[in-house]
Amino acid sequence: MKALSITNKTCSLDYFLPCLNGPVKVRIDSDTRKSINQSHKIFLDLLSNGQKIYGVTTGFGDLSSISINENDQKQLQLNLLRSHATGVGKSFDLGITRIIMVLKLINWSKGVSGVRLKLVQLLKELLNHDILPVIPRQGSVGASGDLAPLAHMALPLIGEGLVNFQERIMPAMLAMKEVGLDPIILEPKEGLSLINGTQVSTAIAIKACLEAENILKVADLSGALSVEASLSSRSVFKSDIHKLKNHPGQRIVASNIWNLLNNSEIVSSHKNCDRMQDPYSFRCIPQVHGICRENYKCVKNIVENEANSVSDNPIIMPNGKVLNSGHFHAESIAQAMDNLAIAIAEIGSIAERRIHYFMKGISDNVPSFIASNPGLESGFMTAHVTAASLVSENKVLTHPASVDSISTSGGQEDFVSMAPWAARKCLRVIDNVRNILSIELLASTTINELFHTPLKMANAFIPVLKLMKKHVHYSKTDRPLHSDIKVISELIKSKQILNSIKNYDII
Repeated sequence: MKALSITNKTCSLDYFLPCLNGPVKVRIDSDTRKSINQSHKIFLDLLSNGQKIYGVTTGFGDLSSISINENDQKQLQLNLLRSHATGVGKSFDLGITRIIMVLKLINWSKGVSGVRLKLVQLLKELLNHDILPVIPRQGSVGASGDLAPLAHMALPLIGEGLVNFQERIMPAMLAMKEVGLDPIILEPKEGLSLINGTQVSTAIAIKACLEAENILKVADLSGALSVEASLSSRSVFKSDIHKLKNHPGQRIVASNIWNLLNNSEIVSSHKNCDRMQDPYSFRCIPQVHGICRENYKCVKNIVENEANSVSDNPIIMPNGKVLNSGHFHAESIAQAMDNLAIAIAEIGSIAERRIHYFMKGISDNVPSFIASNPGLESGFMTAHVTAASLVSENKVLTHPASVDSISTSGGQEDFVSMAPWAARKCLRVIDNVRNILSIELLASTTINELFHTPLKMANAFIPVLKLMKKHVHYSKTDRPLHSDIKVISELIKSKQILNSIKNYDII
């Protein structure tokens, strides 16, 4: 079980990777505990001095003009959690839920939220016992915080709501009793601090970024295999050509493909052919994949910045001032996820064009649709249709969510980000592209294995084929390809495909 330390230090996206892979153990360092305690003391001093504080001595949103007397301030926080737990739809997967909880702890670690260390410790203990709130994925517009889903995250802290525990869904109170934890009675501001924040949007975005990075690298491998299988030219990937274009991503991709194709007998076999230029989907892989990589780099920076930021409101400053802000607004995540969805969709679109190229027959040795007996057999005809359907689906999913604001809370929250939807649909795009690349990998390796023999493929591709042959039965006769596509997609997602070429330079 991986241990995560909550500190004031900046963490990279890789810090969250263990959360996606299984249970984690979290510890909060002494300096962080100290800053949380100091912030809570400052908050108590402000409250005892009669300071008017939004969401503590007032109502919320459009009801913020209503004053709350001291005797009702704890009930206000309890009512907030209960009234805002309005999510619908399927719940988030356990990995995203863990990241949401870790992000909330990181937010509190900055020492400006005014909550008790006792609350922080209880959330940490739920995470350490892998008692994970059931959080419906629909219901947030990504402004004033991810209110509804974070309310569902918070309910177990007060002994309410449902949790995933030991592969069971059960009432939170039962799970807490099993491990000896008691629910907490919320103090002023604590309910608000629990549901204010961009943690849900950011958690989904973190998963999207981690999966997108893998997709971008596998796309270079898949593209290079298709260059080889299609008898396309390696020369267009020479570094001398790409030095003339001042885009670092393009240069990296060109270098990757050039290196991957080294020592390929298939590529060498057509050096002197009369084909002058290859289709754009082969020749322009560096130009397309490269800018997608650069967009990813920008998105990753935005998401990392948000993960390490305060998104609470109001903020309790160390100098004793209470500052109201809009840090809960997730526009940065919304635009970042819209951009990433477009970039990854382009990876799928150009891969589909390469699959399509194989369908018309690329040489006397490789017949139409990669079918050994076209007409009697259909080969990859409908596998390509599947890829085409996923590309078209992505065209709809890449419509930007961030341009689609809608006013809520009686007009008080009049411009919202739609970040959770931007991030969720980005994950769907990534899933679709993973399947497109699976089809491309299956098509290109089938051609190389069954139709280009006895010519040898590039050395870098041999371990890829060896891995795939453990799971895929290559045959010249028609067979259902569904299970092959599915297993290759899993090999991509688990990084087994990428790890199989770790001895070859792919950046």
